[in-house]
Amino acid sequence: MTDQSALSVRHLTCGYESGGGLLGKAKRREVLHDVTFNVREGEILGLVGESGTGKSTLAKAILGMIKPDSGEIVHYTKRPQMIFQDPYSSLNPAYSVAWILEEPLRIFGKYDAEERAQRVRDILDRVELPEEVLDAKPAELSGGQRQRVSIAAALIQRPKFLVADEPVSALDVTIQAQILGLLKKLNQELELSYLFISHDLNVVYQLCHRVLVMKDGRIVEQGTVEELFGNPKEDYTRRLLASE
Repeated sequence: MTDQSALSVRHLTCGYESGGGLLGKAKRREVLHDVTFNVREGEILGLVGESGTGKSTLAKAILGMIKPDSGEIVHYTKRPQMIFQDPYSSLNPAYSVAWILEEPLRIFGKYDAEERAQRVRDILDRVELPEEVLDAKPAELSGGQRQRVSIAAALIQRPKFLVADEPVSALDVTIQAQILGLLKKLNQELELSYLFISHDLNVVYQLCHRVLVMKDGRIVEQGTVEELFGNPKEDYTRRLLASE
């Protein structure tokens, strides 16, 4: 991990309109309030908080899926990607793993068929999957295999920054441990940076270097894993830890 930033978020405010229609006026609901933080190169930064507190909205804003109302998001790396919670819904069920992994490279247009095939084989090896899965469709794979394919799809264009939104919450404990081990290995070998979103503080403790605590769309506490778990300053953080 270095002191250089992979991502900088400054005074981010973000919301959306709800309700309205023919008979009523839409109401503006602010979800994120003046959110500021950095992710360093090579860092795994955890983001925790209860459901509905704005974690997924922040992820979507960072990746350009929704437009902030105000503030600044600066990426210092190219082609940031997301690892989704449910790989079954994020992977196209109609296509094989080979097609899913090659398609971003086809769209990018920089590689011929042989180069694309080699990149796919290389990334399969990185996520510890056999080449036999290339002919399979997502429904034919186990949950753990699908999540490995999802990670491979996120990495196929060689990004340096990933947003991982609850990437192990749909897996059983044994498979969770394997995927966490893989994410840690990839972080070290490829010098990746993650924003790792989770409601599971035990998972965050195992994987992350620092942690942000979000409540009602605001960052209420942040620190190293040791600081946050050993000496939390906010009552809200203490309640989260006590609920585990």
